[in-house]
Amino acid sequence: MQIGMIGLGRMGGNMALRLIQAGHGVVGYNRNPRNIDATVKAAVVSAPSVAELVKRLKTPRAIWLMVPHGKPTEESIDALLDVLAPGDIIVDGGNSRYTDSARAAERCAARGVNFLDVGVSGGVWGREIGYCLMIGGPQTAFDYLEPIFAALAPKDGYALVGASGAGHFVKMVHNAIEYAMLQSLGEGFECLQRSEYGIDLGRVAALWQQGSVVRSWLLDLLTKALHEEGNALEHVAGYVDDSGMGRWSIAYAVENAIPIPVITQSLYERFASRQDERFSAKIVAALRKQFGGHAVKKE
Repeated sequence: MQIGMIGLGRMGGNMALRLIQAGHGVVGYNRNPRNIDATVKAAVVSAPSVAELVKRLKTPRAIWLMVPHGKPTEESIDALLDVLAPGDIIVDGGNSRYTDSARAAERCAARGVNFLDVGVSGGVWGREIGYCLMIGGPQTAFDYLEPIFAALAPKDGYALVGASGAGHFVKMVHNAIEYAMLQSLGEGFECLQRSEYGIDLGRVAALWQQGSVVRSWLLDLLTKALHEEGNALEHVAGYVDDSGMGRWSIAYAVENAIPIPVITQSLYERFASRQDERFSAKIVAALRKQFGGHAVKKE
């Protein structure tokens, strides 16, 4: 098949290469052509503009967006709707909020254009082992692009999970679960690291992969990280960013009165990681001195 790819960064570029290796044709566009990896640039047919990209595709045309969520995605959809025809397909593979994707599908449908929202998981390893694809939208568009999904994903690694918005909704919950899993590993290994036993953290991470209840791909990656960075992780700052999906999941849970305390706390812990010193801790220390006469440490 042939597909257009807008956004050839770390994720989009690797996805384009995986499609080309599977025998599909990719016409690509990146807002800043200097930011395209040399390997991607050599393999992908490059277009100088969105309009030119669309001209180079056979009908019905399919264009996959791998750009940041929010305004960049909205602007890309607007630009495509100006030049696409009824029956064409737009795929949003970025981390858009599911409510935005549902609205985008309505805008596209008004022009006769199909819209699929695809939650993509796999990170930098996806090019080698495949991407897990969580897809929302009309069955007909899914069926047409199934050869593309099959090329991007490992065996049984893609599915149509519901109507428009469902793909990004499932990915949002997926990422929220990831927050909690990462936090539990971080807290557990901090207990090991701070114990009096001088435990080799990398050895424990590798050990737990052999038949334990908590064995996982994340432990594989932790074993690799500890091997590369050392058990003390001296060169890794304790600053943890968030993509926004944890916040959206918590907002959904609050709106629907669904208790998700572990996921919620894992997001707050990420916020806490960005402070050199938390003022709330100063408040608590000062209050303990006032009501209990407890000593406080001076800066």
